[in-house]
Amino acid sequence: MSTLLTVISVNDGKIKRSSLEVLSRCNELAESNGHTSAALVMDANASEIAEHLRNYGPDAIYTIENPIFRNHLNTPVLKALSVAMDHIEPAVVAFASTESSKDVLGALAANKSAGVLSDMSEFDLTDNGVKGKRPVMASKIISSVEATGSPVIISVRSGSYDVSEKSGDASVEAIEFNFSDDELRITLKEIISSSSDRVDLSEAEVVVSAGRGVKDEEGRNLISELASVLNAGIGASRALTEAGDYDPSLQIGQTGKVVSPQLYIGVGISGAIQHVAGMANSKVIVAINKDPDAPIFDIADYGLVGDLYKVLPPF
Repeated sequence: MSTLLTVISVNDGKIKRSSLEVLSRCNELAESNGHTSAALVMDANASEIAEHLRNYGPDAIYTIENPIFRNHLNTPVLKALSVAMDHIEPAVVAFASTESSKDVLGALAANKSAGVLSDMSEFDLTDNGVKGKRPVMASKIISSVEATGSPVIISVRSGSYDVSEKSGDASVEAIEFNFSDDELRITLKEIISSSSDRVDLSEAEVVVSAGRGVKDEEGRNLISELASVLNAGIGASRALTEAGDYDPSLQIGQTGKVVSPQLYIGVGISGAIQHVAGMANSKVIVAINKDPDAPIFDIADYGLVGDLYKVLPPF
């Protein structure tokens, strides 16, 4: 029996939804193939977070608790992951594809002489490893990939799987880990974040995104009002962030953020391939555009042809 290990990503004391999606998929694969599904939490309050994980069905939960994890630093994270892998001996180590996991994925694979598959949109087990698919070339092509051997390390795109709640009585085991500040060659002095109460785009169940058609303050106010009604995150196309109408951190697309909400509403967005690369994995896509030939309608589940200034108020 092999172990499928999901590394849980935590932000401000909360488990990221994308990690629960990966854990749910590993639970499913473990159950159907006779393996063990385990979760690893590395955090300053790992034991507290582990209790919440019991509601999502892992067979076992491992914790590494240390104040060094209050902020993401590659050196202690890599060392802790290596210690955990030596202790658990997993056949597969699965991460949600986040900025933090992208920072360490290659180095971890090199350190452990492991195969690695990054940014997967789906994955399955083989007799000797992992296979799956990943979008490439700005999501214009879906590549079939496979890695053999043990362990195999993978990262999975947000929104690729649904979260399944499944209560259980998973055992919780603390893994001993020591780290001295003297081992740090790089230190973190300050984290500057946007002082805003906006919904986090990467975790939002609903995203309202503004495009070039949102041309003035009235349009931006309509976007904000709709987002408020739906408790949605606000995104924007590159044209609007470059024009200074929206903060660059809100840009969705190939050179911005990749989102995969349950509902994506694109307002005044034409649907250029660079933007589509950042939102094509959304469960339901609604497009509002006055141009009936806008490319966004080719991928939309629902399309409304009309002037956003007339369409949005009834919403």
